[in-house]
Amino acid sequence: MKKLLTQRAKRLEPSPTFALDARVKQMQKEGIPVINLGIGEPDFETPAYIKKAGIQAIEEGYTHYTQTAGMLELRQALSNKFQVDNGLVYQPSQILVGSGSKPILYCAFQVLCEKGDEVIVPVPTWSSYVEQVKLTEATPVFIHLEPPFKLRADMIEQKISPKTKVILLNTPSNPTGAIIEKEELEKIAQLAIKNNIWVVTDEMYEKIIYGGKHISIASLGKQIYEQTITINGFSKTYAMTGWRLGYAGGPQEIITHMSHLQGQLTANASSISQRGGLAALTGPKKEIEKMMREFARRRELLIQELTQIPEFAVTPPEGSFFFFIGIKKLLGGKYSSSIAWCEALLQKKHVAVIPGEAFFAPGFFRLSFAAPFEKLEEGVKKIKEFIYE
Repeated sequence: MKKLLTQRAKRLEPSPTFALDARVKQMQKEGIPVINLGIGEPDFETPAYIKKAGIQAIEEGYTHYTQTAGMLELRQALSNKFQVDNGLVYQPSQILVGSGSKPILYCAFQVLCEKGDEVIVPVPTWSSYVEQVKLTEATPVFIHLEPPFKLRADMIEQKISPKTKVILLNTPSNPTGAIIEKEELEKIAQLAIKNNIWVVTDEMYEKIIYGGKHISIASLGKQIYEQTITINGFSKTYAMTGWRLGYAGGPQEIITHMSHLQGQLTANASSISQRGGLAALTGPKKEIEKMMREFARRRELLIQELTQIPEFAVTPPEGSFFFFIGIKKLLGGKYSSSIAWCEALLQKKHVAVIPGEAFFAPGFFRLSFAAPFEKLEEGVKKIKEFIYE
């Protein structure tokens, strides 16, 4: 029999976060009361005015194809969003709307990278970046960050080679919550310009920041603007994970080719979701602000509770809704790895967190505080019991 799978398929790793979430859901289905602090998904309902827009789209029969790049009204609203929030002037023709940020990222990497290229990836990092780079047959080149996980331009400079095609940025970061400082973004921009390197920047958590203001690297000058693809989405800010709606802004030629590729993959994003996205951008912001205040309240609870555990190395996140916690003091005896430690926590105390290996950073785990306040209190209590029993 002929070999059924390509080497490309064999190299591809499944998403660790979604694998864990599926396992947790199965345990819950079996009646096991698991506290899920693993998945990166807001626990809030999508705001009512956004739901209403989706329902209205269905009732009005807005259930057919849109333009591959996304409905014009939504791209016009995104053009305004980019200018107001990020200081970026992207015309609607420079914006691509897709079925979540993952396929948008996929299209960006496929358009920019090929075999022989290198992509600089700071780690800890979201595993999908690495897998998508591998699918282009380019090589991910890691920068290993240590707490407080602050990326600096000099770290990037050490990894640049004649093969470097893309610098990947994620600020605020998943899984660490770290933010790249403006002065470092300016230096990174100069490196990219000097070496003729593309920048792909994922800014999904831009609204979930605890002090300070989000800075988009593409806003720091004409040259870096022309070498940057800015990627974002509706999932985290608007609690719209299931709507599958993401977008990118960038140079016309790149966005056009990304749109052509998307046309051969998913075609347009759901017309219903796009109407929801339009409502999200143009509607009231009170519910969004309420969600952000609640994330801040939960963050303060966890700073207070987790820093009291001497076995933990805790770096309070500057953004996102994740803590990335070091547990190296707990390893080497009973537990050989953070995978083993997290597995035991799930089995013994029914608390789900994600081991650092999923983010290419052994010796840590990611804890999501996109969970109700009382669940966080209960989860931390069980974690303490697990450590000290």
